[in-house]
Amino acid sequence: MLENDFMINAFAASGIAAILAGIVGYFLVMRGQTFAGHALSHIGFAGATGSGLIGLDPFWGMLGFTLFAGAGMGMLGERISTRDVAIGVVLSLALGFGLLFLHYHKSFASQATALLFGNVLAVERSTIANLTGIGVATLIALGAIARPLVFASLQPELAEAKGVPLRLVSTAFLAIVATAVSECAQIVGVLLVFTLMVGPPATAQQLTTRLWSGLGLSAGLALAEAWFGITLAYYSDWPVSFCISILCALAYFLSLALPKGSSRFLPTHAIR
Repeated sequence: MLENDFMINAFAASGIAAILAGIVGYFLVMRGQTFAGHALSHIGFAGATGSGLIGLDPFWGMLGFTLFAGAGMGMLGERISTRDVAIGVVLSLALGFGLLFLHYHKSFASQATALLFGNVLAVERSTIANLTGIGVATLIALGAIARPLVFASLQPELAEAKGVPLRLVSTAFLAIVATAVSECAQIVGVLLVFTLMVGPPATAQQLTTRLWSGLGLSAGLALAEAWFGITLAYYSDWPVSFCISILCALAYFLSLALPKGSSRFLPTHAIR
């Protein structure tokens, strides 16, 4: 299997995206903003198809649109988790624009299919370099806001009283989510971003209540599921995205059968 260059590229790209998704997705699940993350992927689809229409690289169009949308959602502050209806409308509108752009650029249809469902086996080395650079920058940004982000996520009222800028933290975090969504879409597609962004973090939070071990477990699960999914797809001839989705779902359902801790997350003093 590893004698094929395209498989090596697939393992490298999926590994980078999976680790980023596992870490960023852990905070996304913890904050109850998974639907907002899903909406960002659909908004990114409109950006990718729109950039393809004018002859630009779809990846940069997706990244630009998701960053803009993530910053806009972040301006709603902590209220974003209660705006499911508004987010759903924006999500539908973004898909509508994506279809409109495809209508005027029919030669982009095959690339659009790859955006929707993923095509990690077609990743090139230049794409891996882009994913690596953006992934490292994203993790550095997440590390810079990690402490106030955890504080604001677990005890927002107390964090606000202590002077934590909740709106700024929310905006920065959703911009970080936007970049992670753009990377995951290269692996599993826009429609299955939930697979890596939500599945492994949700499983990890079922298995441990400790923050740092949860982050490590989430990233490890995402990496293992991505790599085993690619391996399963290679030997079975099934779609890669399907294999990764099945493994993520099985891991989560198995975690539900295991006993959970008495508390979902550590108290605030435990993160100091």
